[in-house]
Amino acid sequence: MNRKISNLPFAPSEDPFKVENGGFYRRWFSMIDDIDLLKKTVSMIDETYEDIWVPIWKKNGLIFEKIGDDYASKGNILLAKKNYLQAKTYYSIGRFPEVFSELKKDIHNDCIRAFKKAVQWNDPPVQSVEIKHKGKSINCFMRTPKLKEKVPAVLIMCGSDVFKEDRIWACDMAIENDMAALVMDAPGTAENPLPWEPESVSAWIAAIDFLASLDKVDEKKIGAFGISRGGYSVLQLAGSYNKMVKAVVANGGHPLGYQMSGEELSNFVKMRNKRSNYIFGKKDGPLTFPKWSVDHEYSIFKKWSLSELGLLKNIVQPALLINGKQDHLNPIGNINFFINNAPIHGKESMIFADAGHCAFKYFQNWAPYSFKWLKNKLSNE
Repeated sequence: MNRKISNLPFAPSEDPFKVENGGFYRRWFSMIDDIDLLKKTVSMIDETYEDIWVPIWKKNGLIFEKIGDDYASKGNILLAKKNYLQAKTYYSIGRFPEVFSELKKDIHNDCIRAFKKAVQWNDPPVQSVEIKHKGKSINCFMRTPKLKEKVPAVLIMCGSDVFKEDRIWACDMAIENDMAALVMDAPGTAENPLPWEPESVSAWIAAIDFLASLDKVDEKKIGAFGISRGGYSVLQLAGSYNKMVKAVVANGGHPLGYQMSGEELSNFVKMRNKRSNYIFGKKDGPLTFPKWSVDHEYSIFKKWSLSELGLLKNIVQPALLINGKQDHLNPIGNINFFINNAPIHGKESMIFADAGHCAFKYFQNWAPYSFKWLKNKLSNE
């Protein structure tokens, strides 16, 4: 069984027909036990249309889930959980990037089922929680350490195409550091029915208020963690609710306030447009990822940039920013801009020179460190 990704070629891209460091499958590398099996599965794919894509990933998911069932029936919890988590991950790839059809909904339900099977033995348990906000229900899950005293807590904020079931590792790392963890899908995705709009930061605020209301949580010691779009959301939340959010870790995130120009902007737009080559829905359906342009990037900046929203000046709590220097989706200039312009005492960064988007190549470096860092900062509050 091969878990090593260090020998894979490095190519920041969104090409789903190749398994590369910094490439499309980076999202799931930390959750895949056998890279060779992943490569074999990818070699079977000749189109990304959902009627081809979904069945291939579902087939492997069902195999792993059946193996998990067999081990569970024999009382081998360790191997049952291991295989259920693999099933969950293969279903998750098949569901990518969103639940926008019956096929995608079906495999998303498979993902949730395998996830629930995998975590049924967790101690402390994985609890399903429902947050009511603006007349809607947001389904989340959380874990809380078995300690008598109140504990710090972390809101784990998901991104645009990786949902909460794929962030159980972050929840586990919080528990390892004696912190409670609440995991929520991003607005407009999975089980978060709010739209993806700047004002939907209110959903994250509702999650913070929920944590603060719990008897086991120290309301003065709440932080946040996010990756990719979740990294942006972490900083948006930090600037919107600094009285309650005391420390944040943002891996990736765009736009923060850094403005690209010239060749950098041109290359960024070209890379974004390459994603439009791959349709993950029906063959005759709309583009999964819309075409990008310089004008569109400017409009995104005006609508979402932390500086344009007036939030940058409000981010005063400790912040750790992480990314790969060769990120093709979130320009590394965002971190430099943030470090130089946010009024924070305690700004820190981890930039990996030979890594791409979110530096998944160095997951084993930044992931454990992030939660130790959060524990340290929140404990000092």
